[in-house]
Amino acid sequence: MIYPNGGGSTVRINALVGNPRPESRTHGLARTLAAEIAGVLPGATVSEVDLAVLGPRVLHPADPDACAAVAQVLDSDVLVIASPTYKASYSGLLKAFLDRFATGGLTGKSAVPILLGGLPSHHLAVDLHFAPLLLELGASVPARGLFVLESEVSGFGSFAARWADAHAAALVAGSAAPAERTSH
Repeated sequence: MIYPNGGGSTVRINALVGNPRPESRTHGLARTLAAEIAGVLPGATVSEVDLAVLGPRVLHPADPDACAAVAQVLDSDVLVIASPTYKASYSGLLKAFLDRFATGGLTGKSAVPILLGGLPSHHLAVDLHFAPLLLELGASVPARGLFVLESEVSGFGSFAARWADAHAAALVAGSAAPAERTSH
């Protein structure tokens, strides 16, 4: 299915990964979903920010790589934001990075929160803790967040394809029309 993207401009999708380990399973989930969303939006582009590469530098306001990661997130229309589940919530690394954005700083962006967890009892964390953080930052969260059990990672690709087909239109509708962007 093909979806409109607010006037024919390219939709920019960014996979933001808050796992402190580089190239983690969490990263794989974000990369997979971002690619599937791009697959149903003609001309969409995908980029990634893996916070594991930055580590504690996310805490330094003037760090050039952390500032570049912020700019990359701000240049996105759709954010696929993934974290492992720690203490029934998202990672501290992700929180520290998101603290770089002011309240409302992600206005005009659609976000898809994904948590990877080992216990089914943590499934509510994505909607009780993660989505409200993104809403506070101004992002729209047009679909429920995704909680993926570690035991479900191998089958995530086919799920992600169905999910992207069902929700891509809502993601594009929730982001600012590409013509309304300003440069950063």
